[in-house]
Amino acid sequence: MKKVIIILLIIIALGFTGWQVYRRINTVKNTNPGLKSGLSSPPVVVEVASIEKKTIEEAGNFSGTLQPGAKVLIASKTGGRLEKLFVDVGDRVTSGQLIALLDEEELLQQVEQARAELQVAEAGVEDAKFALITAQKEYERVRSLREKKIASEAELDDAEARFRAAEMKYRVSEAQVKQKEAALKAAEIRLSYTRIKAYWEDSRTTRVVGERFVEAGEMLRANDPIVSLLDIDSLIAEVQVIERDYSRVRIGQKALITTEAFPGREFEGTVIRIAPVLKETSRQAQVNIEVPNPEHLLKPGMFINARIVLDRHENATVVPIHSLVKRDSMYGIFTVDRETMKVHFVPVTPGIRHEGYVEIVDPPLSGLVVTLGQHLLEEGSTVLLSGNESGLTSTGADRVSSDRKALATAGSEGTVRGQTRKEKTLPGAGK
Repeated sequence: MKKVIIILLIIIALGFTGWQVYRRINTVKNTNPGLKSGLSSPPVVVEVASIEKKTIEEAGNFSGTLQPGAKVLIASKTGGRLEKLFVDVGDRVTSGQLIALLDEEELLQQVEQARAELQVAEAGVEDAKFALITAQKEYERVRSLREKKIASEAELDDAEARFRAAEMKYRVSEAQVKQKEAALKAAEIRLSYTRIKAYWEDSRTTRVVGERFVEAGEMLRANDPIVSLLDIDSLIAEVQVIERDYSRVRIGQKALITTEAFPGREFEGTVIRIAPVLKETSRQAQVNIEVPNPEHLLKPGMFINARIVLDRHENATVVPIHSLVKRDSMYGIFTVDRETMKVHFVPVTPGIRHEGYVEIVDPPLSGLVVTLGQHLLEEGSTVLLSGNESGLTSTGADRVSSDRKALATAGSEGTVRGQTRKEKTLPGAGK
């Protein structure tokens, strides 16, 4: 019985002692609110940045192929043997330059024949003209004699008929001259077809021979292609735009063109044409971008990527994209209260994302935002900044150059161990 009583007394003593400890802990917590969270978990070391106001853009990236600004197939208008070809692939060509020459011997003969026939017709005109003058004088003489009652009426009618016939013959001979002139002109035009030249409206520009389809000595038919001429001073980038972005692409928008042939280099272009329909199979529409090519570095057929600015917001509220977190299907950020060194989770509506920043559409924000270590935070968590408070600027905050994973681990322990801190300015700081 004594043992039972002793055990009960020991239990009562231990319970009383535990209750006294509990009262003291609660008293400390109530008199020092700042220690409540500190007793449960140490402060978290975080990196912060300033919430900024800047211009942010939304861009779409599309792939496509470069096409020449213009492509012309030079062909023969008449058939014949290709006697000479004066250009080859890669040659620069000006408007009016002789490209090729066909065998012209037969057509030269046709021209000479047409010229001879014209001369015969012109001689016939002279003969008809002389006959007309003679008939006219005879008619006038007989008419004068008739007025004097010397010539008969029949003689006058006969003279007039000869005069009218001579007049018609003269007109016919003149028409024959015009006919022969036209035949000569046609023969000369056919002869000119043997001299194949390049032609386009702007004679100040040059074009390059893209392909060669024939060799000297081949027999050509009318409209057989000989070479292709390309305008590469300005190229056309043909890209396919999906249905989601189609309504946001507009004529006149700027685009940046990149290609694997010139890594790290960008070429500027402008949207000049938008297809009015989308293809049913792919739900995509073709968009043409004009790309000036004064150095002739870009070539038709190259695969390219085009970046088109679809939207642009001036004076937008932006934060580093790493600061955006998702909690319970809700996007938000952790802001820092500099007086209490506690964080607050603020639900936000994100907008455009570009170059490491995200636009905050709602609500209006200012101050500091946590950019590293937020995965360890909850509403009201106490934090320690990884750099000195004086290291913050109006547009950004200093970051620790140590490894991010090591820093996050150190934050969970409330200290940074074995890390050498080196200050550097956030992207966008000081701008």
